Amino acid sequence: MYKLIVFSLSLGFLVSCGSKNKPEAITNDSTSMDSIITTKKTDRVKGSSGFLFVNDGGTGGIPVLFTHSFGGDNTHWKNQLNHLRAHRRAIAFDFRGAGQSDLPSDNNYSAEALASDIAAVADSLGLDRFILVGHSMGGSAAIAYVASHPERIAGLIVEGTPGRSDEKQAKMIVASLESDKYQQVMDDYMKQLTAGAKPEVDSAVTKGVKKISKEASVKLVKTIFDYNPLPDLIKYNGPRLIIATQREEQQPNSLAKQAPEIPRKTVEGTSHWIQLDKPDEFNKILDEFINSIESN
Repeated sequence: MYKLIVFSLSLGFLVSCGSKNKPEAITNDSTSMDSIITTKKTDRVKGSSGFLFVNDGGTGGIPVLFTHSFGGDNTHWKNQLNHLRAHRRAIAFDFRGAGQSDLPSDNNYSAEALASDIAAVADSLGLDRFILVGHSMGGSAAIAYVASHPERIAGLIVEGTPGRSDEKQAKMIVASLESDKYQQVMDDYMKQLTAGAKPEVDSAVTKGVKKISKEASVKLVKTIFDYNPLPDLIKYNGPRLIIATQREEQQPNSLAKQAPEIPRKTVEGTSHWIQLDKPDEFNKILDEFINSIESN
């Protein structure tokens, strides 16, 4: 039973309500982050449940907004920000409770709440039309945002994002995380997700996950299981792309399997963090997607 729970967790746990008023933003010019070599600025955007940290830079073209995974932050997109900012605006931010963003005052980590974080950033930065790229949990939030704001999305990419979860399996996983086996389950989960990762990637993502409290982790797991992205993803008629590893595509809750009509790209030989393990390959896919939108 325990092995089933751990294996199921690795399958299912890969994890809009925009304000009518423009959110408040506090801006500082900065070039201090070594991983970002192009001109950028950092913003503190006021969201619905606290301030959100935003990494914004570059000019030209259709802007691209990136959202990170469970345990991640804006630096997970450092290679893509560097790549795109040579010729266009590219933005990444930290979800509520992640990175340099505030913990949510309402303790709400639902898909709709995370989508409202995207809305706060997009509204504050004046992104009238943009390309949205989401990884894992960030992909679920991105799909939830697109459902409420399809007119603002020029294109949508989701990477390593799960599809609909089995209800019985989800209950077992949540129960295991709420028990005294929490740390063991989380350690095994991360071991499976980081299989194939570069050493520096393994270290960075594991460190990020360990910063999350048990309470927040359980809430985020429940969020991913409660949200079925399929209706919202299928309803969006704009350009869409699913990026996944070969292993992810073989999982029962694979988004590519559940929505076979949506174009997909498969990347082999990486961990769950394709954009960090194989940035050049990911950037090539990203460029092709953007070029297809701008050429039309």
